[in-house]
Amino acid sequence: MSIVVTAATGQLGSLVIDELLTRVPADQVVAVVRDAEKAAGIAARGVELRIADYGDPAALATAFRPGDTVLLISGLDPERVHQHKSVIDAAKEAGVARLAYTGVLGGPEADFDLAADHKATEQAILDSGLSYTFLRNGWYNENYTAQLPVQLEHGVVGATGEGRIGSASRLDFAAAAAVVLTGEGHEKKAYELNGDVGWSLEEYAAEVSKQSGKTVAYNNVPAEALVGILSQAGVPERFAGILANVDQAIERGLLAGRGSDLSRLIGRPTTPIADSIAAALKG
Repeated sequence: MSIVVTAATGQLGSLVIDELLTRVPADQVVAVVRDAEKAAGIAARGVELRIADYGDPAALATAFRPGDTVLLISGLDPERVHQHKSVIDAAKEAGVARLAYTGVLGGPEADFDLAADHKATEQAILDSGLSYTFLRNGWYNENYTAQLPVQLEHGVVGATGEGRIGSASRLDFAAAAAVVLTGEGHEKKAYELNGDVGWSLEEYAAEVSKQSGKTVAYNNVPAEALVGILSQAGVPERFAGILANVDQAIERGLLAGRGSDLSRLIGRPTTPIADSIAAALKG
């Protein structure tokens, strides 16, 4: 019986592996990856690799074992609900003990476009009869700080109005996943995971200005205008629409936060956005 992490070379998955290795021996951890060469560093730490792709049901049939605890990290493909269901089917057929899934803050109550795939996946897990844990992740600090070079040059643009964002660092979410995967009492539970303190994009721009010494303004625009701006910047139009729709959800308060599950699980305060800005500015 192992702890199995899918998409283990991704930005979140690799951090979950790191966190697990601080809690359990490497021979209890399995990484499901598409590319063994890309995962060589993980294998060198004593973690078993299983090669499978969300879009390959035959390979997924070999990815899990009876009694495994599995973390299904949500995919990025437009067809990800179908792919998630393939993972769920393979996990059920293998007889895994529990399936954890990284969804989105709000779960069934989230009414924005990005949430639809997560709600469908959660329902598929419920329908499977598998024991589960839902990790409903809020927004990552890094969703914003990764754009700092552009923000320093052109300012911060969004359609969030005065809406607040209860974000936390990607590492915070990875730590919560590791706690849930290695601990007891998390079966058939849903955790709403967000940062301790919410902030607005205007406050974010002010913090970037303070730390960088460069004036950075927040330009709030209508959602339709944001789609055009993102599209001109090279974001595919469909995804630009999804991002603008998320901003509208932020304006309605849907990503401001829903309690303290995250800090309680990780046993410490979540990472403030100011800390993530400082880390990003240092490079």
